[in-house]
Amino acid sequence: MKVLLYALGPMLFDSLGVLVFAVLLVAGAGIVPATIAGTIIAFAVVAIERMRGHSVAALQWISLASVLFTAAATLFTGDPRFVMAKPTIVYLIVGSVMLRKGWLNRYIQPQQLAIVGDVMDRFGMIWAALMFASAALNLVIAMFFTGWWPLFIGIFPLASKFGLFAIHIAVVHVVTQTRLRRRANGELQPLAAE
Repeated sequence: MKVLLYALGPMLFDSLGVLVFAVLLVAGAGIVPATIAGTIIAFAVVAIERMRGHSVAALQWISLASVLFTAAATLFTGDPRFVMAKPTIVYLIVGSVMLRKGWLNRYIQPQQLAIVGDVMDRFGMIWAALMFASAALNLVIAMFFTGWWPLFIGIFPLASKFGLFAIHIAVVHVVTQTRLRRRANGELQPLAAE
């Protein structure tokens, strides 16, 4: 549970602007109010990180950029189909960023990284694949099943991410415990720090 909470906090914080946007949109707040609220939250997340003296994570910048892009598109075009297709672009960008080795390292405790760093890198690729699949699915729903899009955007992105997150944490925990047991039994080389 401690590992889950350690990873869940930063992940939710990084995506808070987009999450607020999606939740408000599904709740029926409308595109403009949802965009404004998401923009304020995304700016707040970046500001909080800067005030703490932390570097701003790539997902935080992406969240801010996607909400700002949506705000500009909504205000200038007034075309909801543009906004509906926008997550496809965001998912493609996020998926591309997730192809970078080591991006998941900030979501795991440092002492675990030495044990399961390779597993984290593999899951980085799985997360990227989820983003690319989400991009394609969003585009299909937005273009061909427009009436279903608000329900889709309110449920699928969060459900798929939380589902993969749960699997990710469970696998990392099992692999960590297995490798620690094998090291204790002398089946694996001990870590350099041990």
